Amino acid sequence: LYTQVVIKSSKLSIDHGQLLYVHLREYLDTISNEIKSVSILETGTARGFSSLCMAKALDDNNFYGKIITIDLIPHNKKFYWNCIKDLDGKITRKDLLSTWHDLTEKYLIFVQGNTKVQLSKFNLDRIHFAFLDGAHSYNDLKIEFQHVNARQLKGDIIFLDDYNIKFFPDLVNAIDKCCEEFNYKKKIID
Repeated sequence: LYTQVVIKSSKLSIDHGQLLYVHLREYLDTISNEIKSVSILETGTARGFSSLCMAKALDDNNFYGKIITIDLIPHNKKFYWNCIKDLDGKITRKDLLSTWHDLTEKYLIFVQGNTKVQLSKFNLDRIHFAFLDGAHSYNDLKIEFQHVNARQLKGDIIFLDDYNIKFFPDLVNAIDKCCEEFNYKKKIID
């Protein structure tokens, strides 16, 4: 309710959160005998809905890990978030997510900035799971995809949303080309 139900012209949906949760849990099940800690990257934090869904998947699987989530919007600056909490006035993302303090403190690292700059600042050897939902341009996605690809092993996952040729043709083109170039199997969930 606080992080995903917003005023917009398209139909409200929490489907991508449920899909993230389910696919991350399935992935954790496949690696649980080999690995007990994962690194997750998210671009495009927004209100933190997706981050919380992934943190909940880690917590429900008793898995240790960190989710680095990057967005242009600062974590500690007061904004209107286009959500029900706006009735209380401008608040920070930290305040917006305070109900889930246990998950945010345990799993999330909030980073403010452009991914083109911020990605190089993290010394991650491996990114087990990534949710790329930042800028929806061809060039931005390709940079993010390349960065993640260089830090993944076979079976690791890059998850994307908004695969819609009508609304995001550049994004669809970038996803198709990146999957082909970097040898990722593409699975479209409608």
